[in-house]
Amino acid sequence: MTGSRIVVVGDVINDIVVVPRVPMRPDTDTPATIRPRPGGSAANTAVWLGSRHAPVDFVGAVGAHDADVHEREFRESEVEPHLQVEDAIPTGSIIIVVDGEERSMFVERGANGALRIESVTDELLDDAAVLHVSGYSILDGFGATRTRDLIAHATARGVPVSVNPASIGYIADFGVEAFNGAIEGATLLFPNRAEARLLTGEDDPIAAARVLGARFPVVALTLGGDGVLVVVDGGEAVQVPAPAVRLVDPTGAGDAFAAGFLESWVQHHDPIAAAETGVFVAACAVTQIGGRPAF
Repeated sequence: MTGSRIVVVGDVINDIVVVPRVPMRPDTDTPATIRPRPGGSAANTAVWLGSRHAPVDFVGAVGAHDADVHEREFRESEVEPHLQVEDAIPTGSIIIVVDGEERSMFVERGANGALRIESVTDELLDDAAVLHVSGYSILDGFGATRTRDLIAHATARGVPVSVNPASIGYIADFGVEAFNGAIEGATLLFPNRAEARLLTGEDDPIAAARVLGARFPVVALTLGGDGVLVVVDGGEAVQVPAPAVRLVDPTGAGDAFAAGFLESWVQHHDPIAAAETGVFVAACAVTQIGGRPAF
């Protein structure tokens, strides 16, 4: 690792989070708590890192109409933004309907699909301890070939790459084999249970972690309330438990986990200790509405 900063690249989203207070009632009103929140998997990870006072740069694309708002929010969250501003495309938007641990999402990716790999400059990499890439940007912007190029370029400059795979729906549409090929060469992988199952074909999380652990030096497979399975250098999976908390909204829990993990890993290079920090930050995330810390 050549630098001290964590560079996060990926999606910025305007979230509208809906938490029904009673079971949803078709064709009539359902009382709910509704909150607009800034979001996006990569942006959430960057802001959680900023909340932990980790040095972090964020690279993403937004629409011109609210670019100033997003830049201000990043800076207020101790994140240095490097925003690609699009005049003709709005910032991405998602309506998230929460039902316990499950969520339904209605998505317009917007400017995220226009993000260019060239926005991850050599200047940023020269000061980076790790480059964290959101799977969403692989799936709807970079594509397989350019993602491999980015990972290879960062690695050649001494910067390890971490990947959060993202939506199983998008991965299925993109193609599992193509996605696996796109992220070849990454150092760290942060799949959840469903993503690991899709990427490996293994229903058992331990078996899936073992398969992924043969391909990536560090795998942290998140299991929600059951914690995380960590595989290092193809070894045995180690389960790190999650603290028991009252679940309010699981949105962004994986993003928060990645932030806590990376913050610790960059400092100490101990994947198990990093996973312990990650589950703590994720537990904080699920006790509030929205995918970013409630400052």
